[in-house]
Amino acid sequence: MDFVSIRVITSDVARLVEFYERATGARATWATDDFAELRTAGATLAIAGTRTVPLFAPGSARPADNHSVITEFLVDDVDRVHRDLTGFVTDFVTGPTTMPWGNRSLLLRDPDGNLVNFFTPVTPAAIEKFAR
Repeated sequence: MDFVSIRVITSDVARLVEFYERATGARATWATDDFAELRTAGATLAIAGTRTVPLFAPGSARPADNHSVITEFLVDDVDRVHRDLTGFVTDFVTGPTTMPWGNRSLLLRDPDGNLVNFFTPVTPAAIEKFAR
């Protein structure tokens, strides 16, 4: 089995795609007006509109209602990402902070309030864990 993507449901696909394109530097591939994907080397972030939810099960997902999932992106320099996103991101939860497990992390919220973590491994163990 391969983990391939996480899908975020939103009431404004274009707004959320624009945010993630700017925040990550990845370009979205659009399948329809209600579905786009941002592909990275490790996984894909799918962004879908509320009109797609009934295709699975009506009412099974609600936009802007996440309180438990953090979408994470490995970056080369989290401090640079913070500088680049300052003035664009309106809700930084935590500025760049070195975590006990060895990653320097930047936690923010996307326009729908979903938590997003950009991180850079900084300790030898963390660097080794994420070596490519």
